[in-house]
Amino acid sequence: MTQSILVVNCGSSSLKLALFDENEKKIASAIAERLNGQDAFSRIDGDKQPVTLPTNPNHKQALQALVSAFLERRLMSGAPTSIGHRVVHGGETFREAVLIDDDAVKAINSCAGLAPLHNPVNLAGIEATREQFPDTPQIAVFDTAYHQTLAPRAFLYALPEAYYSDWAVRRYGFHGISHFFMANEAARRLGKAPENTSIISAHLGNGCSITAIKNGQSVDTSMGLTPLEGLVMGTRSGDIDPGLFEYLRTQGVAVEDVHTVLNHKSGLLGISGQTNDMRTLCELADTGHQASALAIEIFCFRLAKYVGAMMASLSQLDALVFTGGIGENSVQVREKTLGHLQLLGFIIDTDLNEHHGRHTDGRIEHPNSSFPVLVLPTNEELVIAREASRLAQAY
Repeated sequence: MTQSILVVNCGSSSLKLALFDENEKKIASAIAERLNGQDAFSRIDGDKQPVTLPTNPNHKQALQALVSAFLERRLMSGAPTSIGHRVVHGGETFREAVLIDDDAVKAINSCAGLAPLHNPVNLAGIEATREQFPDTPQIAVFDTAYHQTLAPRAFLYALPEAYYSDWAVRRYGFHGISHFFMANEAARRLGKAPENTSIISAHLGNGCSITAIKNGQSVDTSMGLTPLEGLVMGTRSGDIDPGLFEYLRTQGVAVEDVHTVLNHKSGLLGISGQTNDMRTLCELADTGHQASALAIEIFCFRLAKYVGAMMASLSQLDALVFTGGIGENSVQVREKTLGHLQLLGFIIDTDLNEHHGRHTDGRIEHPNSSFPVLVLPTNEELVIAREASRLAQAY
């Protein structure tokens, strides 16, 4: 019987599915968005026939509807061989992907306080597929697990020790599945073994993070206890002075409101006053919109500062890697960022950058650059599918 691997990625208000065959070829993919609302919609990529969702569908209902559509349209011939779930937060409990059982579900739920918008919906996806396919091995792959190799000097905050021992306050890091893929893909492109390769991986999308990877392992990263810390992002502020909370309290602003602003109304959107979409910001900047141009400048300057900071964790640098929607597609962001790093020896080749390194195996650096610079598409779904297949074989 032909093997198939179903990959499930539940976001805070969205759901993505991908189906792979035994040769790691993607057979189908689907998405549902704006869940828990009246304007929710879903589609199977490449299929014009809509998927009917219940009124105000939750993640479980949307997942069941999409899986049923896969079966009805014979994209799946029956139960998948294995199912892989992306889980955002594994705390310190999970250092690698695990086979899901009742104990794993309880442990994932115990981390919900660290990711209240994500772990509960990740569990909803797990619950739905365990009900629909009770005999299929299911695997949880964690965004935080790859960063469990950080040393205390990198993951501890300068807070009283009890904050960590009693409440688990520490840097966890995110986008670990993407950074893991970059560690291996960059090594392959460079003709090196992952365990002998050290890179700086910049995952730039609506959420952004940067990770120093030494000999294949994460040794430092920009996101912290939550995905709010670090780089400027689409709607997230990134690093701020914690004193902001007390200052705004004196101005009559509630802590809850500050939290909402920092997560949903800041970043590129907050600076520009227009949008969190980098493509639109570049278009607006070209027409002379100063706030949009400023948003791009701040984004790139902060990114360059973090590249320099990540170098402190490495003894060698084999490549700086750009990935994610912005990293893979924004010529301007890469050019501006590397323009701030000439003192460190980074020099971009303008023509190669314009073509996103497509004809040079991802490389966009000038021959005189001290370090290679790569533009590589990430593939988190493939990582999850591989882990699901690997662990299911031992089931």
